[in-house]
Amino acid sequence: MEETTQNFSKSRQQKRKLPSNEQGGVPGKKSRLGADVGAMVKLPAHGYPLDHPFNKDGYRYILAEPDPHAPFRQEFDESADLAGKRIPGWLYRVLSPNSVLIALHDRAPQLKVSEDRLSVTGEKGYCMARASHYVTKGCWYWEATVEDMPDGSACRLGWGQEYANLQAPLGYDKFGYSWRSRKGTKFHESHGKHYSAGYAEGDTLGFLITLPDDNQASQAPTTFKDRPLVKFKSHLYYEDKDQVTETLKSLKVQPGSKVHYFKNGVCQGEAFVDLYRGAYYPAISLHKNATVSVNFGPNFKHPEVLKDFNAQGIHERVEEMICEQTMADMMYFTEKDGKLSLDSV
Repeated sequence: MEETTQNFSKSRQQKRKLPSNEQGGVPGKKSRLGADVGAMVKLPAHGYPLDHPFNKDGYRYILAEPDPHAPFRQEFDESADLAGKRIPGWLYRVLSPNSVLIALHDRAPQLKVSEDRLSVTGEKGYCMARASHYVTKGCWYWEATVEDMPDGSACRLGWGQEYANLQAPLGYDKFGYSWRSRKGTKFHESHGKHYSAGYAEGDTLGFLITLPDDNQASQAPTTFKDRPLVKFKSHLYYEDKDQVTETLKSLKVQPGSKVHYFKNGVCQGEAFVDLYRGAYYPAISLHKNATVSVNFGPNFKHPEVLKDFNAQGIHERVEEMICEQTMADMMYFTEKDGKLSLDSV
């Protein structure tokens, strides 16, 4: 069956495996990072390393860059005494992408992403990729076009939270809401319900989400300055542990939240209402070798949707997320005022 994805439940229980030394030498917790990584290798034009650790069940990796505003930043850069010592996370900050693209690290490794990061092709069983940006409140829209859908292939597209399983179709668990090409079925928690006619090669689909302002995820994002830094292929990443079990226990519905899907500019109706609270990413899951291109704005094929629903294109989240992350980092420094010192490194 085209739905088949093997070993869904097993992937959540797999033992953590760090990338090997051959892949770039991510150190364990007892390792020390040399001060020679203060200046990172120049990034490609699309703003993300081509060789990178993938997010996977258990651990996530967030690209970091030197924070020029951090206390003792200049002393750290100039010091020769810090060689071989651990770099404190607060000297760095999350590198915020300057455009919305398909995330290279936040996807199943089987998926092939195009050089411009605006197209993705599947391989065998269903697996998923998320966009680089998320939304927490307001009304947001993005588009996808089915470029190629050979016999036996399929896709499920829509919105997913950060813990939606990358080795499964979108809508497999509680963290995703999808619309399937075959028969137009909508999926959430692996429950499929009739929604619309299906879609096929050449169709452009629209995805609109409405999240009330009191969504709990609309507060300041997490600052990762208290997380450990790991080195991979001359770049530094914050290493963050998944909180899947805890998040599942705390999930609550958000009254007033809803999702609408569009086919070639025509609204197919309300697909989901009262979603679980949280931050949502545009998400693409593919079965076999289907190819889908994405359009995060501003030049949508069906801009009338924005006007009709008073929505924003997901591209407008770029500056917002930079400001939000900066605010979270400032709050960290305010709370730690006077308690940070290079002597403790």
